[in-house]
Amino acid sequence: MNNHKNHPYHLVDPSPWPLASSLSVLVLAIGAVLLMHHIDHWVFAIGILLLMACAVGWWLDVVKESNTKGVHTSVVQKGLKIGMALFIASEIMLFAAFFWGYFHSSLNVAGHAAFQWPPKGITPFDPMQLPYLNTLILLLSGTTVTWAHHELLEGRFSKVTQALLITVGLGFTFSLVQVFEYAHAAFSFKDGIYPSNFFMATGFHGVHVLIGTIFLCVCLLRNMCREFQPNHHVGFEAAAWYWHFVDVVWLFLFVAIYWNSYSK
Repeated sequence: MNNHKNHPYHLVDPSPWPLASSLSVLVLAIGAVLLMHHIDHWVFAIGILLLMACAVGWWLDVVKESNTKGVHTSVVQKGLKIGMALFIASEIMLFAAFFWGYFHSSLNVAGHAAFQWPPKGITPFDPMQLPYLNTLILLLSGTTVTWAHHELLEGRFSKVTQALLITVGLGFTFSLVQVFEYAHAAFSFKDGIYPSNFFMATGFHGVHVLIGTIFLCVCLLRNMCREFQPNHHVGFEAAAWYWHFVDVVWLFLFVAIYWNSYSK
């Protein structure tokens, strides 16, 4: 049989990862419910481990495909970029829902003559302290990942490694500062509508920063193995787009949730 392709597309082999990932998310969701009701915490931990294993396996398969000659053609690369753009668009809608909930709560003054935001008894964070520091960290990381992309286009791989090391370090620093901030918060998740909105929006963003940092770590390792080329680095472009997305979202969070709440 002639195996020669007469089209520029890549037909993927049967993969266990979509089904395995779906089952892992199911275990994770059940574990989260059990954890929040203080029934069991092991199911949640197992769900996280299963999902991480599926992510690693799926990621390795995609990397293997990208290194196979003739698989990731220009048409396939374009499709991957469109897919990443659509994924980021769906993430924008997720955060739009968080902002909608926040502004709906903060602007809903009907029937409340003495309504105030944040509610009475809630002391918000000073935006010019840790939130401002994290803003500077993320903005700086956005410049370093752009620097890495520029060096990659020029074929200076050692410079790419340096820039990505700085970016990854800044990403982990952001996460550590946010953990420190949460540990010293003057309110908890159960203290009302403002804390709920605050922790949901900033917490989900923190998870995205952590995922983006891991994404960039994978790019760092791939660059050190010389898997990227100036004309073939879709994985890096996807990571850079995602990182710029979390940068922009943080700017909106800083203005809307930190600065706006404190100024009131």
